[in-house]
Amino acid sequence: MDDRNELLEGLRLDRRPAGTKGRGPGRFVAIGLGALALAAVGVGAVLLWPPAAVPVAYAEVRAPDKAAGAGATASSLDASGYVVARRQATVAAKITARVTEILIEEGLHVKSGQVMARLDDSNTLAALAQARAQLAQAEANRSAARTALRDEEPIFRRREGLSRQGWVSGADLDEERAKYDAALEALSVAEKTLDVARAALAVAERNQEDTIVRAPYDGVITVKAAQPGEVVSPLSAGGGFTRTGIGTLVDMDSLEVEVDVSENYIDRVRPNQDAVVRLNAYPDWSIPAYVIAIIPTADRSKATVKVRIGFRKKDDRILPEMGARVSFMAAGGDAGLNGVQKRQGFLVPLGAVSGQGDTAAVFVVRDDHVERRPVALGARDGQSQTVLSGLNAGETVAVGDLSLLRDGVRVVRSGGG
Repeated sequence: MDDRNELLEGLRLDRRPAGTKGRGPGRFVAIGLGALALAAVGVGAVLLWPPAAVPVAYAEVRAPDKAAGAGATASSLDASGYVVARRQATVAAKITARVTEILIEEGLHVKSGQVMARLDDSNTLAALAQARAQLAQAEANRSAARTALRDEEPIFRRREGLSRQGWVSGADLDEERAKYDAALEALSVAEKTLDVARAALAVAERNQEDTIVRAPYDGVITVKAAQPGEVVSPLSAGGGFTRTGIGTLVDMDSLEVEVDVSENYIDRVRPNQDAVVRLNAYPDWSIPAYVIAIIPTADRSKATVKVRIGFRKKDDRILPEMGARVSFMAAGGDAGLNGVQKRQGFLVPLGAVSGQGDTAAVFVVRDDHVERRPVALGARDGQSQTVLSGLNAGETVAVGDLSLLRDGVRVVRSGGG
C-alpha cells in the first residue's frame, strides 16, 4: 500500500504558480554556504601558496660624513642642462646672389677672414667698371675746370688793374669778373662731382667684396647650409628656394653649459663657485668647471633660474648641444666653498629612488616586506642621492626595478642574501 501511495504521489501534477517554485529559506542558505566555501578556498590558497617575493638589492641609508671623509668636497646641488656656444653664428651673405663656389665642409676649422663662399659677381663687376669710368670722367672734368680757371684768372687780374688806371670801362670789368666767377664755380662743381664718383666707386668695390663670404671669427663649421647654384639672401624669400645662410660657425673656445636651477635651491649657487660637469656621452669623465653667472631673472612657467657654467679646461670632446649634468661643489666642514653650508640629510643609491619632486619615494625594507615612504630629495653626488627628510641612518632600502614594488609587497634579497 505504501509503495502504491508513493507511486501515485510521484505522478501527481504540480499546479503551483511558476514564480513560487523552489523559493524558500533553504535556497539562500545554500548560496551563502557556497560563497563561504569559495572564500575559504581563496584564503587557503593565499596562505598555502603566497605571491612570489620580488628580488631586489638592499642598501643601507648612510650619513654624508660616513660616505665621504672629512674635508672632502661634495655636491650641494645637481642640475641638468646642455653645452652651448656663446659665439655661434649662421654666416650669411649681405646681398642676394647665386652661389658659385662653396669652400667649407662640416668640421672644418676656419680662421677669421677666411673665404667660405663666393657668389655670382657678374653684375657687381659691371657696376664696378661703370663706377671707375665715371670716376675717370669726373677727374677729367676737374682737370678741364682747373685749366679754364688757370686761363681766366690772369685775364681778369689784368683787366682789374687796367680798370683802376682808367683804361678799361666798368662794363668790361664786370663782364670779365663774371667769366672768372663762372670758372671758379665750374671748378667747385667738378670737384664735388669727383667726390661723388669716388663714393660711387667705393660702393661698387664694397658690393664686389660682398660677393665673397668670409668667416667673422675663428671657429669650426658645424652646418653647411648652401650648395653651388643655390640663391642666398640675407632675408628669407620664402618658398624654400632661397637660402639665408652659407653655414653655421661655432667658436669652440666659447663653449659653456647652461642649466636651469629650481628657484627653491638657487641660494646654493654663487658666482665663481666650483662645479663639476659630467657629459651624458662621457658619464665617468668629471670636468672641472665654475659658475660664470646667475642670470638675474626667473622663468615663472618653470620656476627656474638659468645659470651659466664655464669649463676650466677646454677639450675637443666637448661639443655643442651635448647633454650635461652639473654638480655645484661645496667643501666639507661647517661651511662649504663660498659659504655654502655643508650638505644635510642622508645618502641612498640613485636606484633606490622612485619618482621625482613631490612624487619621490623609497621602499624601506622591514621583515622581508617593503614600506613605501615619501621623501624630500636634495642634490645628487655621483651615483648617490641625498634625501633631506623621510629616512634615518641605518635603515635599509630596496634597490632595483621599483616598478614591481608596492606598499607591503614581499621582497627577497638578490642572490639569496
